[in-house]
Amino acid sequence: MNEIEKLKKALSKKATTFQSGGFKPTNSISESWIGRVYLYLENEEIPLDNNGEEMFPLFQLCFDHLPFVPDILKATKIITIFISKDFPMDLTSNGNNWILREYKDTSEIIIKDLKNEKSHIKPFPLSQNLLEEDYPVWEDPEIPDDISDKILELEDSGIIDSYYEMVENNTCHKIGGYANYRQSGIYFGEDFEFVLQIASDEKAHLNIVDSGNFYFAKNRKTGEWMYYIDFY
Repeated sequence: MNEIEKLKKALSKKATTFQSGGFKPTNSISESWIGRVYLYLENEEIPLDNNGEEMFPLFQLCFDHLPFVPDILKATKIITIFISKDFPMDLTSNGNNWILREYKDTSEIIIKDLKNEKSHIKPFPLSQNLLEEDYPVWEDPEIPDDISDKILELEDSGIIDSYYEMVENNTCHKIGGYANYRQSGIYFGEDFEFVLQIASDEKAHLNIVDSGNFYFAKNRKTGEWMYYIDFY
């Protein structure tokens, strides 16, 4: 194994990627969606934002049959996410113009066909695929210093022209892997782990400012969630 292969192996993470549409939906309790949420507890509705307006159903993620799930979410069965039309433009905690609901028990989950008629996001069911090798962007603070130093040595010696000659980034909806930051990376805070990326999606009419992404991280000790956004 040469030096490049060793570095790639050290950095590589698995992920599950998602693609919008392309098949007939089942509308089941195990189906993931963009632009639609229909799984709720009996007392839950579409949440309101800080201005008292209904948020947009953004993402419904069901964990049954996913080819890869990060360890931090092994006990999770369903995640649903709602976003305000005035979504946050910086790092912020759950409940500040966005809501993530995490369910570890589906016994009381019911189907409610709730919609926000003002939402511009076109709903599509999501298919999923295993991504065996996902890599960070060069600006990601998750890259250890010793690995970045070795990559710079390869560049300086002319063995590679740049980091991106070694790896490809996968900018898509995904759980696990790395955040594909459009700008420099972000530190979510102590004990937080990036776990979910929602990307701009032309088919779903979701353009996050300028081809940007939403990122979600979970605290491995407290279970809290954080949100971040960036774009070109």
